[in-house]
Amino acid sequence: MRLFFTLLLCLFCLTTQASQCPDWPPERAANEIATLQKQIDRWDDSYHREGKSLVADELYDQSRARLAHWRQCFKRDAPVTPLSAARGTVSHPIAHTGLDKLQDERAVEDWMHHRTDVWVQPKVDGVAVSLIYHQGLLTQAVSRGDGVQGQDWTASARQIAAIPQQLAQPQDLLVQGELYWRLNDHVQAQAGSLNARSTVAGLMARKTLTAEQAGGIGLFVWDWPQGPATLPERVATLDELGFPATAAYSQPINSLADAQRWRDHWYRSPLPFASDGIVLRQGQRPPAERWQAKPSHWSVAWKYPFAQALAEVRKVHFKMGRTGRITPVLELLPVMLDDRQIRRVSVSSLQRWQALDIRPGDQVAISLAGLTIPRLDGVVSRSTERPDLHVPAASDFHSLSCWQPTPGCEGQFLARLAWLSGKQGLALPHVGPGTWEKLLQAGRLNSLLDWLNLDAQELANIDGLGERSAARLYTSFDSARKRPFARWLKALGMPPTGQARLADSWQALAQRDTEQWQAEAGIGPARAAQLKAFFRDPQVLALSETLRDAGIDGF
Repeated sequence: MRLFFTLLLCLFCLTTQASQCPDWPPERAANEIATLQKQIDRWDDSYHREGKSLVADELYDQSRARLAHWRQCFKRDAPVTPLSAARGTVSHPIAHTGLDKLQDERAVEDWMHHRTDVWVQPKVDGVAVSLIYHQGLLTQAVSRGDGVQGQDWTASARQIAAIPQQLAQPQDLLVQGELYWRLNDHVQAQAGSLNARSTVAGLMARKTLTAEQAGGIGLFVWDWPQGPATLPERVATLDELGFPATAAYSQPINSLADAQRWRDHWYRSPLPFASDGIVLRQGQRPPAERWQAKPSHWSVAWKYPFAQALAEVRKVHFKMGRTGRITPVLELLPVMLDDRQIRRVSVSSLQRWQALDIRPGDQVAISLAGLTIPRLDGVVSRSTERPDLHVPAASDFHSLSCWQPTPGCEGQFLARLAWLSGKQGLALPHVGPGTWEKLLQAGRLNSLLDWLNLDAQELANIDGLGERSAARLYTSFDSARKRPFARWLKALGMPPTGQARLADSWQALAQRDTEQWQAEAGIGPARAAQLKAFFRDPQVLALSETLRDAGIDGF
C-alpha cells in the first residue's frame, strides 16, 4: 500500500511548494530527477525485498510526491515499472484500489457534495493484505503488491492470532484490510506513526515469526468487495464472522463538519494503531469484478498534518551570536507543519552543519519541538549541485572578539548591541535589533558605545528615523546613563558571576586575579579565567574608559 498510494500523489505536492517548479536548466533537471529516483529505488528495494525501512514513512511519501512533481514540471515520464519492487507472483482475485488524497477542507466538501451514504474510517498506517477463505477456512493471504499481484503471506498469516483462521460460518470470503503494529493508547498527534508501518512490513518479509512478533500484529478489515450491498450490513456481518474492529471504526457522516470532527477525534484520541488520516467511503460501490488497481471514485483519503515535513533548502545563513557562537540557519521554501508555515530552521551548531554538509537545494526533514519550535531532523536527499558557501571560521570568533563592526564582525557586533539594549542588559525602551542596524548602516556606530554621543538632531537625520522617533530614541539612550553599575556590567557581556560578591567599582574588579575570582562562591577555574580575561581585555578596558568619561556610575 505504501508504494502504490504515494505514487498516486503525482500532481499533488503535500506542501505549499506544489505550484512551484524548480528553475533548473534541462541538464540539471535530468540529474536531480535521476538522483532522487535512484534513492527512492534504494528505499523501495530495502523495504520490499529486505523488509527494512531506510526512511520515515511520511518522508518517503513526500519524497515520492516531490519526484512526481518534478517529473510533471519537466515533462518527464515515470519509469515503466515503478512498482516492480512491490509486485509479487500471486494474483489478487479482486484488485486493490488506491486512494486519492484530498488536500484541504474545501476539497473534502467538494467531494462530499451530491454524495450520500458516506462513511468515515481511520486510515490505519500498516500494510495492506487480501485474506481469502474457502468454506470458512483461511486458504491464502496475499500482500497488496501492485494491486494486481502480491506476495504470498499465507505462512506468516497462519501465525497471527488477529487473523481468524476459521470463520464463524463456513462460507467463501475475500476481505481486504490492513495489518498494523499494535500500540497501547497511541495518540497520533503526540507520537506520530513511529514507523509502525515499516515494522509490520519488515516482519511480514520474514519467513518465520516468533510468538511475540506475531502477537504484536493486528488486523483492520476495511472492505469486503463482494459483501452485502450496504456498508452497515457488511460491517455487521464482518463482526459476526470474526472481524470485530471494522464496526467500531466505521461511522456515518453527512457534512464536512462531521468529517472534521472524526478526523480530529481520531488524531488526538488513544487508538491501538498508528493512523495517518481518515478515509471517506461511499456505502455503495461498483461490482467488485470491475475494481482496478487505481484510485477509486467512491473512496478518498484526508491525511493528518505531517509530524515531519520534507523541506527544500533555499539558502544557508551563518548567524553570529554575542559570544562568537556560530549558528547556521536554513532558509526554506515554505512548508506546512501541523497547520503552521515554516520558513527557516536552525542547525543548532556549526559542527553539526559541517557534519551534515547542508547546501541549497538539499531536501531536509523538519519537525516541531514541543509543538512550536521548528527542529532539523536530518538530510533526506541531496542536490546534485553543491554550491560553495562563505563559512566563517570558528577560530576567528570568541567571547572577546568583534567589539567593532570590522569586515566579518558585523553579525557579532550587532548581537552585542542587541544584548546591551535588551532585558538582560540595560533594558532600553524602543531600542531593538532594527534600531542598531539602521545606525550601523548610517555609519554612526564604529564602536559599541558610539550611540551615547548621538544627539536628537543627528538621530533625526538618519534614514528611517523621523523627528518623533528620533526624539524618543534619544530619550531612551540618555536613560542609559542612569542605569546602575551592575546593569552595565551585564550589558557589556561580563561572564556570569552567580552568587559572587561584586565590588562597586570597575577598578576593583579589574584588579582581581584568577585566584581571587575562584575564591568567590560558585566560581570554578574556567569561569575565573574568563572573568580575568574579560576585565583585562584591551577592548573592554577602552570601553570602561569611555563610560568613565561619560560619568557612568562605577566606572
